[in-house]
Amino acid sequence: MILIESDNSGEWDSSSGWSDLAEKSVRAAVAASEWADLIKSSLAVEVSVKFTADDEVRTLNRDYRGKDKATNVLSFPMLEPELLEQIAAAGTGEALLGDIVLARGVCAREADEKGIPIHDHACHLVVHGTLHLLGYDHEESDEDAEEMEETERRALAALGIADPYEEVLSQTHA
Repeated sequence: MILIESDNSGEWDSSSGWSDLAEKSVRAAVAASEWADLIKSSLAVEVSVKFTADDEVRTLNRDYRGKDKATNVLSFPMLEPELLEQIAAAGTGEALLGDIVLARGVCAREADEKGIPIHDHACHLVVHGTLHLLGYDHEESDEDAEEMEETERRALAALGIADPYEEVLSQTHA
């Protein structure tokens, strides 16, 4: 079972259903991943999603990654993939998978640049962040990046969201 806690600052319009977006996006990411069994497991797996301001994300990025700038999404895994595997095999208990933090200004600017709704881009970022919490990576090798992108595509398709990487490809080849 997947438990999602979400919080949004005043910069994220409270009428837009960000908590529902977080819930659906995390579940879609897990369902599309190699960890899909966690959804029906009696193991309680918790993910925290925070929608906040660029300044807070900048501070977190500086303090934890040494990069003094705002970024679209940060993920803070609480479990190593090997430990998650052991906990999942046990099938019971509780595990805090980690935290995901989205920056409002960066997310809105990127969505505008891509010509897509902020809702769709935020879904993509929550899916992306969730996959990082599950041990997926896109920086170590091209093969890992392709696997992560393909998993993102499946999750986003389940949410009715277009392939974000196809858009990038068509823009760069235009």
